[in-house]
Amino acid sequence: MKLIHTADWHLGQRFHGQSRHNEHRDFLNWLLETLDERQPDALLIAGDIFDVINPSMAAQSLLYDFLVGAHERLPGLTIVMIAGNHDSGTRIELPAPLLQRLNTHALGRILWHDSGKPDVDRLIVPLTDRQGVTRAWCMALPFLRPAEVTGRTDDGTRPDDEDVSETPGDHYVQGMVRVHEALFEAGLQKREPGQALIAMSHAHLHGASVSEHSERPIVIGGEESLSASLFPADIAYVALGHLHKPQRVGSEHIRYSGSPLAMDFSETHYPHQVLEVSLEGEQVREITSLPIPRSVAMHRVGPLPLEEVLDTLAGSDFLDDTQTSLPRDKWPWLDVRVLLDAPRVDLRPLVEHALKGKAVRLVSITTRTSQPSVPDQTCESLDDLGPVDLFSRVWAREYGDAPPDEVINDVQTLMQTLLDEDTPEDTP
Repeated sequence: MKLIHTADWHLGQRFHGQSRHNEHRDFLNWLLETLDERQPDALLIAGDIFDVINPSMAAQSLLYDFLVGAHERLPGLTIVMIAGNHDSGTRIELPAPLLQRLNTHALGRILWHDSGKPDVDRLIVPLTDRQGVTRAWCMALPFLRPAEVTGRTDDGTRPDDEDVSETPGDHYVQGMVRVHEALFEAGLQKREPGQALIAMSHAHLHGASVSEHSERPIVIGGEESLSASLFPADIAYVALGHLHKPQRVGSEHIRYSGSPLAMDFSETHYPHQVLEVSLEGEQVREITSLPIPRSVAMHRVGPLPLEEVLDTLAGSDFLDDTQTSLPRDKWPWLDVRVLLDAPRVDLRPLVEHALKGKAVRLVSITTRTSQPSVPDQTCESLDDLGPVDLFSRVWAREYGDAPPDEVINDVQTLMQTLLDEDTPEDTP
């Protein structure tokens, strides 16, 4: 049988305040055509379907129109999608009874039995071939938030006393590991000879490459990463979401498909893809990358001195003036980085003048001003400091010592709460 693995759509993303609705629509249209051409038996969507927990109606329409279109073209296609850390698990699951009529399984959260054991059976989905024969089982685990899994012991109960020597991150990782292991054990029991096991999870694995400027940390401080050894050898393929760069981790069969669109200018240097996974019995026969065409280009100029930036932008070889005939939503995005000797209040007008007549959308101007050297002092910008590091430095300045561990833990918890409680996105 054949699977398509994709993740991190981030439908509804606002790119420097600009809508990317048409880019996402183009991707989903391409994916529909690809499904029609490749004729897979299942489509796996490994989380971060939306960019915020309260997506706009336009973003939701993109998803549901795609699901209807996919079912119309391939009625036998099984679609399994899980919530990521950007998603609301409840929102993902809300239309689940209706989506089942489209052969779509929407899994957004972990539920628990009264005994304290995780309800993993609901997360195991049969994957059938064109004849309706079950050829594989997908163990689909949505993103696990700390409050869902911390403080539980191996038997599923909550301990009366916690080991104070352990950090909140330790409890979080232990909780995630227990749920993963319970799910894999249930999948192994359900699998019959000749059937493959597929794991799908939205998580950060040790050693994986992160796009720091666009990927929201699952837990501040990076304590949430898991080991690839968590996945048993019996699992034929691991479909991961969360990291935007396509990559394998540890083994050939443990893969991040990556995001279909570059979420930031730092993600333009590698191709974006979906993965086609061909199974033979219980094993993977072949994994094929299917490159996604970029419907809107992304350009970065600099960092260069101002005069060089202006000459580059105004030059005849920078973009093609004839491209102004394109619809504006097809014009490339542009990020300009300028090295200055001193601040310039007229910087933006100068850049916009150099771009006059160019079919491009300027969304970002970043400056770096040279500073006189100060002995034994390193100059840093706020962009180089995370919120926790900045808090620690202010605390040390005010009180003369580093903040206690319990204070840092409180700050990290507050930051995670703010990230989880994202504000609703405006409709483009």
